[in-house]
Amino acid sequence: MRRPPSSIRRIALALLILASPPLVAQDAGTVSGAAFLLVPVGARATALGQAGIADGGSSEAVFWNPAGLASLTSSEFGVQYSSTLASKNTALGVYLLSNRLGAMGISAYLADYGAQDIQGPGGGLPIGRVEPKNLELLASYATDIGRVLSFGISYKLVQFRQDCQGTCGELADVVGTTQAVDLGAQVAIGPNRALRIGAVLRHAGFKLQVQNRDQADPLPTRFGIGAAYTLPIRMSEGQSQLTARVLADLVDKWGEYDNPEARIGAELGYNDVLYLRMGYAFLHSEARGAALGVGLRFERITIDLTRVLYQASTFDDPLFLGLRIIL
Repeated sequence: MRRPPSSIRRIALALLILASPPLVAQDAGTVSGAAFLLVPVGARATALGQAGIADGGSSEAVFWNPAGLASLTSSEFGVQYSSTLASKNTALGVYLLSNRLGAMGISAYLADYGAQDIQGPGGGLPIGRVEPKNLELLASYATDIGRVLSFGISYKLVQFRQDCQGTCGELADVVGTTQAVDLGAQVAIGPNRALRIGAVLRHAGFKLQVQNRDQADPLPTRFGIGAAYTLPIRMSEGQSQLTARVLADLVDKWGEYDNPEARIGAELGYNDVLYLRMGYAFLHSEARGAALGVGLRFERITIDLTRVLYQASTFDDPLFLGLRIIL
């Protein structure tokens, strides 16, 4: 069996640091080409320790639990960007809200690993350049069922591609594509529906085949449950309004639930204008650690900024940026 191109292996190993260890595929040194699916997307949920299963009300919910799209209060366009050890990541999405049908829309997610030169014989001048990247395209739908239950689904195309400029040999124009779905549900209960409980199955689909069928890697399918609780804060009439929430998730490999990862977060909001967030992701990798974030809302525009503080000091702490516009 042929091994994946060396550039794919280097990328996957870097992603392995950011994701979870059980991504090793057939032989030693071969790591799932879809590991990028476990890298967090969205500044808001990342600041909450990656606890997003019971969250909603924004377009970035599609990357955590598509059922969260059902709690959108208006149509929305969102942009998410992050810079990590392995890649520059950008996500674009637009979601339209219908009072009768629910929320529906599309997103595109690009993980760009940068260009890599191909050296000539004897280590001479470069004779070519490869540009490896991962792509994810999502079509999503979410709706309320009754007064307390929400359901969401995303159909996804997942691709690894390595484009070539010049002479690249066996590294030229490598492409692998597969399909997957995300399925999620949320229940809102209690006074003012202050408690939300969510469950989600993510990245359930076919193996990603980059070169040949024997080398195809399974997708990192995950199942998770979570809860979000809005704390009651009583304010006197005429005073500024404060809101506070706490969130917690448990996530594990599909079919293996003996060692879940825990994620916890808290958010304090002021007058629906300023949000302060913090969280901690207890991941089974060197990417475990705290996160701090802030959100600012200016009428129809919301800007989110998050810094992740890895417990390990072996690589730089990434920055996450989000922009959401009410349509």
